[in-house]
Amino acid sequence: MHVSTADLCDAHPHDVQVAEPVLRDFGGVRAFSGAIVTVHVHDDNVLVRHALNHPGEGRVLVVDGEGSLRCALLGDQLGQMAADHGWSGVVVNGCVRDVARLSRLPVGVKALAACPNKSAKEGKGRHNVSVRFAGVSFEPGAWVYADEDGLVVASKRLERGPSAA
Repeated sequence: MHVSTADLCDAHPHDVQVAEPVLRDFGGVRAFSGAIVTVHVHDDNVLVRHALNHPGEGRVLVVDGEGSLRCALLGDQLGQMAADHGWSGVVVNGCVRDVARLSRLPVGVKALAACPNKSAKEGKGRHNVSVRFAGVSFEPGAWVYADEDGLVVASKRLERGPSAA
């Protein structure tokens, strides 16, 4: 059951960080949430592939690509991998490609923009580290909630709560 980001903001105003509205929807699922797994990369998606090739268990992969607009860090093949392995969504501080196909996959994808250029394949980067972009901090194990209204982050799983309207 989806919990809306607006309801979470109303019910838990001191428990959520609200991301700046810089991320666009690209996946076939607009509303998604889950525990955070992170990778920090620059123009290289090897660690993204590695993460998505493992069971997602409803989690969300947060990819800090340092806001680079030079290449895509996720395309239809990795999007399909995310769906096949049970990831709820992928949030990319960078670009995606194959957007027509991504929009038909049963996984949430938010990113800055689209770019047709592929990334490097050197395997450089770090995983399960704290990352910060769009004005919020993403900690491994914290929770991200995303929908058409935006994206919020909480240190733990939240419910809508009785004060939401």
